[in-house]
Amino acid sequence: MKRILLYWLPVFLWMGIIFYASSQPYEKQDLRPTISANLDLTIIETLFSSVKLHYAGDEISIEALGAAHFLEFFIRKAAHFSTYFVLGFLMYRALNYYLLNKRLTWLISWIMTILYAISDEVHQSFTPNRSPHLEDVMIDATGGFIGILLASMIYKKFRTKRI
Repeated sequence: MKRILLYWLPVFLWMGIIFYASSQPYEKQDLRPTISANLDLTIIETLFSSVKLHYAGDEISIEALGAAHFLEFFIRKAAHFSTYFVLGFLMYRALNYYLLNKRLTWLISWIMTILYAISDEVHQSFTPNRSPHLEDVMIDATGGFIGILLASMIYKKFRTKRI
């Protein structure tokens, strides 16, 4: 029981944090007022005025969104990546204890992380003023992949030292 708590409790707590964040309407997570009040946006406008990209069918540029919303977009996508980086790491850590086959640990960790990312986007579709995006799942999957990669490297180093 102690091992289950040690390995799986962090995974489920982190999943709960993700679930809670996904249940918040956009208005409660809107960073634009904070960004506008605390940053000199002329610097952002100067540095990134020529940046234009398309994401989920929308143009992401300072011209289209304004500097605060443009910056918020990148903060939100970094949050997707880092959140699933941690989930992938924790998932690998938990499964590594139970599975002897490291490739299987890798694969199951990544599949579970991706499935949770998909379920998170579906959950967002029921949250006011939030919308699911396949592109977000791809960012989440990439963050999870890198988190799992780091965890596997760390655990490989620990296993090597024990031998």
